[in-house]
Parts: sequence; C-alpha cells; structure tokens
Amino acid sequence: MLDYRFLIPVVLLLGLAPFYPRPHLVEKVGMLMAGNLKKPIDIFDLFWHAWPFALLSYRLFLDIRQRVG
Repeated sequence: MLDYRFLIPVVLLLGLAPFYPRPHLVEKVGMLMAGNLKKPIDIFDLFWHAWPFALLSYRLFLDIRQRVG
C-alpha cells in the first residue's frame, strides 16, 4: 500500500499544479459546475489532477476502517 510520505506530496504537486493563477483542479471543477466541461482534453485534465485526491481519500478510508473495525 502507498505510504502517506509519497501520497501527500503527489496530491500537493500534481493535484494542485499549476499553482498560478489558480490550480487546474479548481478551474475544471468550476467548469463542471457551470456546465462548460465539454472538451475531451478538459475532461482528461480533470481526471489527471483529481486522481491523487481520490487515491489519498481511499487510503484514508481504508486506514480509518481498519482502526474502527
């Protein structure tokens, strides 16, 4: 299983890149909410920048479930 020492930097670097003027993930989620996320490259970009967050969330879920039950 992936270690948090690896996951957290990946989330911060890939998930939030580029940092200026605003992260792609924020921009793409805004486009999704506005209904403007239609180009295949934008959809790919959303998944590319969101997968680290999904992986970290899954890892946290597994760790919390293991501690509780």
